[in-house]
Amino acid sequence: MPSARYYIEKLKLLSHPEGGFYKETHRCKSKVNTIAGERDASTAIYFLIEVGNFSALHRIKSDEVWHFYDGDELEIIEIDIVGNLTITLLWKNNFQHIVPAGNWFGSRVKQGGSFSLVGCTVAPGFDFNDFEMAERLKLQNKFPHHTEIIRQLTRF
Repeated sequence: MPSARYYIEKLKLLSHPEGGFYKETHRCKSKVNTIAGERDASTAIYFLIEVGNFSALHRIKSDEVWHFYDGDELEIIEIDIVGNLTITLLWKNNFQHIVPAGNWFGSRVKQGGSFSLVGCTVAPGFDFNDFEMAERLKLQNKFPHHTEIIRQLTRF
């Protein structure tokens, strides 16, 4: 199996602000109108995360479809708007998962793994204006029953 370093170099992945590495592979030329304004109809990226790192909890204003490509099991951790916690394993027996718009979510390689290479498709397309990184204390105050997982998946 290729290594994380192989994919980072081969796909020319860049460091992602939420953790891990990414490369945008598609941005639809068609536009759609949303509550937040005009957006590209869809976008797609490669995303790679290694053991010892994590994709910090964040939320966006669009649905995000995750696709498994290679590596080890990836845990996608979500907290929905009413506080329900869900952990979904993305891997060879579950190739795709949809994170609904507005859910807090992050990801990490399942314990015992090395890295996960996935893809993420967002519709309407991703825009940093629609991106919010979780603040640990604010999220813990809102969802105190998830204090530990919030601590694990936030940076500030």
